[in-house]
Amino acid sequence: MDQFLLQLFIFFVASAIAVPIARKIGLGSVLGYLIAGIVIGPFGLSLISDVESVMHFTEFGVVMMLFLVGLELKPSMLWGMRIPILGMGGTQVIFSGLIVSLVLIVFIPWQQAVAAGLILALSSTAIVVQTLKEKNLINKSIGRSIFSVLLFQDLAVIPMLALLPLLSTEVVHHGESHSGSLIDISSLPGFLQLVIILFSILLVFIIGKYGSKPLFRAIAQTKIRELFVAASLSIIIGISLLMSIVGLSPALGTFIAGVVLAESEYRHELESDIEPFKGLLLGIFFISIGASLNFILIKNSALLVAAITAGFIILKFLVLFIISILFKIPKRERTFYAISLAGGGEFAFVLFQLAKSNGVLTSEVSEPFVSAVAISMFLSPFIIKLHDLALKSIKKDQKTEAEEDKICIKDRKVILAGFGQLGTDIGRFLLSAGIKPTILDNDASNIEVLRKFGFEVYYGDVTRLDLLESAGAGEAELIIITISDLEISKKLVELVSKHYPQIKIVANSTDMSSTFELMDLNVSVVRRESFGSALLYGQDILRILGIAPYDAYRLMRIFNKHNDEMINEMHKRKHDGMESFISGYRKQMNDLEELMKLDMEMESEELDRAWTGHNPEQ
Repeated sequence: MDQFLLQLFIFFVASAIAVPIARKIGLGSVLGYLIAGIVIGPFGLSLISDVESVMHFTEFGVVMMLFLVGLELKPSMLWGMRIPILGMGGTQVIFSGLIVSLVLIVFIPWQQAVAAGLILALSSTAIVVQTLKEKNLINKSIGRSIFSVLLFQDLAVIPMLALLPLLSTEVVHHGESHSGSLIDISSLPGFLQLVIILFSILLVFIIGKYGSKPLFRAIAQTKIRELFVAASLSIIIGISLLMSIVGLSPALGTFIAGVVLAESEYRHELESDIEPFKGLLLGIFFISIGASLNFILIKNSALLVAAITAGFIILKFLVLFIISILFKIPKRERTFYAISLAGGGEFAFVLFQLAKSNGVLTSEVSEPFVSAVAISMFLSPFIIKLHDLALKSIKKDQKTEAEEDKICIKDRKVILAGFGQLGTDIGRFLLSAGIKPTILDNDASNIEVLRKFGFEVYYGDVTRLDLLESAGAGEAELIIITISDLEISKKLVELVSKHYPQIKIVANSTDMSSTFELMDLNVSVVRRESFGSALLYGQDILRILGIAPYDAYRLMRIFNKHNDEMINEMHKRKHDGMESFISGYRKQMNDLEELMKLDMEMESEELDRAWTGHNPEQ
């Protein structure tokens, strides 16, 4: 017991030190865990022993991960994303696995080549998703394209778990593998085993679809959180035991259960209960992977490991780049799309372990592949950083070319900084109203397209004083900032406020926090990008629900006016503590409900007179 607690203590301390440092320097939490494992492992400080048994225990974290992946995959959502998931994702896994397998067949038996090829086709969901979040790309088109591939890969793990044992070249004694189980079905006839397996899967479906709801409802009525946690873990552990007994992967069963429960009203509660356990076990699992890396093998077979690493990364990159062309991903995003998915993934460790235990791969074959996957995951953040540096260098070259065109504009009162989707819409509105702004943007490829449509757009870094001067900031009355990057927007606001105090500033924000930060800089008007669309949506919805068009418009105007007042009031309270902030917000919403209710009870003619200030009796 003392030895177990000591090992656990070392794992936790190592992760607590390594992960924050790794995230601080942009490597991500997964790499932080791997580094921690290397440091405390046999080839580092040798602080832990019996890594293999720890890994078997923490593989349950992967089971929980697949359950949570299943919870996120509502059947309706899967159907809605079927084209990008099956198209880009299916094409990537099939062709990457096929090409890598064809290369490996030259060196190892075809069964081993197919197994290794399929496993190496997978990418790291943890690393890639974190990269997308850090770059604010998760909700952009390129982010959705990459996520579709990752989603298919997560789904592809399930058939791989079932396929790998079929590729075995050795006789595996299943009777021995179940000797510790409650029931051993390996001695039953084959057709009877199949019936039991199908019945087990059906049982998981029935429990998830019909049995879980009354169970969770009864537990929820007790209002005891611990019971809900216990029930959630019991379902996962029970399904894992059932799958193990019938000879299937526990991850397969829990994934099916997760998909079935994805439509349940208790889905979010299940996620919040299981997430800490999943994160903890997965963290220890990745530490054990780092600790189990065979650096003696890497040293003695450096050329082999390097060849495997470089080989499958390059092959996957080529496949992904071709896919990006076929699915018409924009040119400037194709390289990032291919680079981000070219490395290996965390499921590879589990699948290589499964392949080894089922006699598909020997230790001599699997260990170089495991080392190559780990190295590719280490390299992924650095490769992406190199890509970003190269992209900046290219943009700098484009910038030099663009700066050769001098901005010779006089007598324009408005500068529009940023000409993305929002900036384009505002620019079109101003031009239609007879106001011609000086338009600045820093995306050379975007400018090239916009100029073809007749827009007069100038390339440049809007935070440079000389560019603002040549754009006529000295005579301008207004600058409109539609840049999504808050730090660039703040820098531009501070620059304009300091050197051109006569200019009024209008800026967009993405959320309440960025709104307050811009208000602190005394920006004249701050608007959230999505707020205007939300107002129009709300107005249309009221009309669909039978409210007269003018009444719907009037209610929208009241809400908009009160929202401005609420933003100013909440801005004053932002330093008063969360409790004061929340109570203020609730009061404002209650006041708004009362105001709109009163409005609906008033005569439209009377309210119109109040708005216009016109009294026909005078």
